[in-house]
Amino acid sequence: MFQVKWIWENLKGFRGRFVFALCLTVITQIMYIANPIFAQNIVDTFIYNENALANIENQKSLLITLCICMIVFTIVRTTMQFSANMLYEVCSQGMLSKVRSYLFENVQRQDMQFYDKNTTGDLMTRLSGDLDMVRHTVSWLIKALVESIVLYFTTSIYFIVLDPLMALCLIALTPLIFVISGIFRKKVGPKYVDLRERLSQLNTRAQENIAGNRAVRAFAREDFEIKNFQDKNSEYARANKEAALTWLEFFPFIETTAQSLTVVQLIAGGIFVITGRLTMGEYVAFGALIWTLSNPMRMIGNLVNDLQRFLASAGKIIEVYYSRPLIADRPDAVDMPERFKGGIEFKNVKFEYEKGVSVLDGISFKINPGETVAIMGETGSGKTTLINLIPRFYDVKEGEVLVDGVNVRHMKLKQLRSNIGVAMQDVLLWSDTIDGNISFFDTDMPEEDVKYFAKLSDADEFVQKLPDGYDTIVGEKGVGLSGGQKQRISLARALAMRPSILILDDTTSAVDLETEKVIRDNLNSLDFSCTKIIIAQRTSSAKNADKIMILKEGKIAEFGTHDELLKNPDGYYSEIYHLQNGDDVKGGES
Repeated sequence: MFQVKWIWENLKGFRGRFVFALCLTVITQIMYIANPIFAQNIVDTFIYNENALANIENQKSLLITLCICMIVFTIVRTTMQFSANMLYEVCSQGMLSKVRSYLFENVQRQDMQFYDKNTTGDLMTRLSGDLDMVRHTVSWLIKALVESIVLYFTTSIYFIVLDPLMALCLIALTPLIFVISGIFRKKVGPKYVDLRERLSQLNTRAQENIAGNRAVRAFAREDFEIKNFQDKNSEYARANKEAALTWLEFFPFIETTAQSLTVVQLIAGGIFVITGRLTMGEYVAFGALIWTLSNPMRMIGNLVNDLQRFLASAGKIIEVYYSRPLIADRPDAVDMPERFKGGIEFKNVKFEYEKGVSVLDGISFKINPGETVAIMGETGSGKTTLINLIPRFYDVKEGEVLVDGVNVRHMKLKQLRSNIGVAMQDVLLWSDTIDGNISFFDTDMPEEDVKYFAKLSDADEFVQKLPDGYDTIVGEKGVGLSGGQKQRISLARALAMRPSILILDDTTSAVDLETEKVIRDNLNSLDFSCTKIIIAQRTSSAKNADKIMILKEGKIAEFGTHDELLKNPDGYYSEIYHLQNGDDVKGGES
């Protein structure tokens, strides 16, 4: 079974202790037959024996020895069992921590397509509930399975040695248990797969609503979302109930079969004692160990139940565990440790998210180091997609994206991305101080540098007015700050990288025109060389750029300077410029 092999691989570092725990488990289960053996001897020698009294007087030391052995074996067995349980827990927790760290690390390295396919709620389920099921398997399920197998076969062998016919009477019920368990496994397996999916959907719904609570309140959709969550919750409860009821359907048959062993032992054992086939001591031994046959039979349903849950959870974890990003360093990746110059070139680039649905088609242009290029266009024209290709968040379908004359596919991702600063319109700030958010790229950044970059983004003034200044903790996603304030901190964070290429995706959309002018002037006077690509909706953000690119339906519709584009009265840029400046006359500046 692949899942078991996967567990063994991840037990590396704990394998010795885990195998030792298994050995202790095997020994402790075998030791369960010791006390019935001692009891058999005590009964046959000192209780049900025609010379019982004489034996007690003449063999008193043997009686005491047998009693002491029973006590010692019980203490030793209990101590070994406790030690084994501790080792299982140590191994399971150690493995859990290691796998969780690896999964998080692997998720961090995935490309954008991975996140396009997997929801946050589903990934959280894999990193929490599914992993806990794996821990439960290592710490309890495997142990319980070994205990049941060893206990059953050890007892069966001992019973056969005592009396083969009596043993056969008891063991004859075993095939029926396996038939019932096999049917149960086939029925309950799909139900746990469905249950796992329902839990993922429930967590996804909860995560999305918690993250988007402001939007829910803004549209007064609380009741709708509550009902939606209740529907998902009801579906999960239904799936959970179906899985539980499936077990309950089979439980009476398994329990009845297991308990019938006691009836067989009473009837068959009684007859064999009366006929003289069994001694009373042997009968007592059978009675003392009957639970070691019935308990594994009773446990088999629970074991199958937990095994199916483990398979459903492990399958989901393994998907992420072995998932590899499509965008990764090539074995022959070019080593470019020096600071990039910042030249960018697109050569006949084509891109599509879904097969047959083109987003960019035949894009070709060149940006020289240090130039500022503004990109404008209607919503859905491909602006954000285009800039996502530069740091290789996605790979082109056809053509090439070059930085400093080297295809980005041939570069090392860390070197490429550490030279590119990105500030998006949809700002994500960490639940940290403002200082911590700005210095995200370099946590050892001096405070004066943090303030310098905050001044460049015109954030220093409002930060200084906050109760704790740069030590102010911003809430999740920057709660407590305005949209414009968050955008300015995001811009400061991008500038703090001192990037060779700065990409701004409509980063000043939430700030006023005066603040935008201050930021624009600061960007034009940076103390380090930087190629700037600005996605803009306002012509005020674009007109001073060295080049302006207009995208339309994934193609370059216009490309030139501010003055050159204004000469085309029917062009997109000219129309937007005159519309935003309140000038109905096309063809010239207002």
